Amino acid sequence: MASIQQWYFCRSTALDTHTGTVQLAQPQSVNSPFTDCAIGSAIQLDRRIIGKLEEGRSVTSVAAEFGIAHSIVSRLWRQFQTTGTAIRGFSSGRPRGTTPVDDRYIVLQARRNSRQTAGEIARHTTQATGRPISRFTVARRLHGGGLFARCPVRCVPLTPAHRRRRSLWCREHRNWRDNEWGRVLFTDESRFSLSSDSHRILIWRERGSRNHPSNIIERDRYGGRGVLVWGGIMLGSRTDLHIFDAGSVNGTRYCNEILLPYVRLFRGAMGLQFLFMDDNAPCHRTIAAEQLLESADFERRRLAARTLPPVTIRELRLALQDEWAAMPQQLIDTLILSMGRCCETCLVVRGDHITY
Repeated sequence: MASIQQWYFCRSTALDTHTGTVQLAQPQSVNSPFTDCAIGSAIQLDRRIIGKLEEGRSVTSVAAEFGIAHSIVSRLWRQFQTTGTAIRGFSSGRPRGTTPVDDRYIVLQARRNSRQTAGEIARHTTQATGRPISRFTVARRLHGGGLFARCPVRCVPLTPAHRRRRSLWCREHRNWRDNEWGRVLFTDESRFSLSSDSHRILIWRERGSRNHPSNIIERDRYGGRGVLVWGGIMLGSRTDLHIFDAGSVNGTRYCNEILLPYVRLFRGAMGLQFLFMDDNAPCHRTIAAEQLLESADFERRRLAARTLPPVTIRELRLALQDEWAAMPQQLIDTLILSMGRCCETCLVVRGDHITY
């Protein structure tokens, strides 16, 4: 396969039939038949502006009427008073620093490696063309090609086995009705860290492609201090937000801190129609947790996959509790009632990441 430099050389060179030499294409200015029309219209506009000012109108009112900057009208009026003429100079503007071939080459680099910065692409393009190109020019060309710098989506890693199990789970539940979803208690644990994980990493992508597999970074481990929380939601209700103290969560802690004080109460309130759903975390699969759930006669389902920021652990714990309490129940109900669409979407992408 040819390299990018070879591709660029082939697309941007031309054979001189007189000398038999190969020359690189240079930026050219294009004269459009519409240019004369635009200049003529501007001259007529200048005459109308001068006419208004000769009638005694103020510069401010004339500028507002024509939607032109005050400085332009003022400069035009001074020129007319000094020289007796009011003709603005017109030019085609600064010539483009890149050719259409350069533009395609810049976009191609970003598509092949979306994590390149504009400065890196500018250096590569300068080496290929022999002409200096700034990173600002590169950014404008990428915007013109429909590519914009955005933060990538971060999701938990999904193996082929995860995708197969997700697809199987969605096939089993895609036709559930609202009353069936209404008896499910959805639970999950999440870790919140005080430090950011973005590291200012940006990628070049098109609008609407946020969840494309190529724009997703799979990661489930984050450094820094933080807290682990657990919560459960269901139609019309939710559990309290439980914040684990320091230390790992094993099967015993999961039973004593989650299943007995929270899940068992919901089981008693809902009766036999209660359905408990967890996410297959290691502490959920321990012998102690399995025995407790069997002894309590739980019907259980498992998922196939899993202002100023706070600066201290105490502030983080309080912020999480406030956010959990402030979450509208209508939002939770809408989320649960969308599970059917979630299953359909997951099947379309064959168990891969989805927007839900």
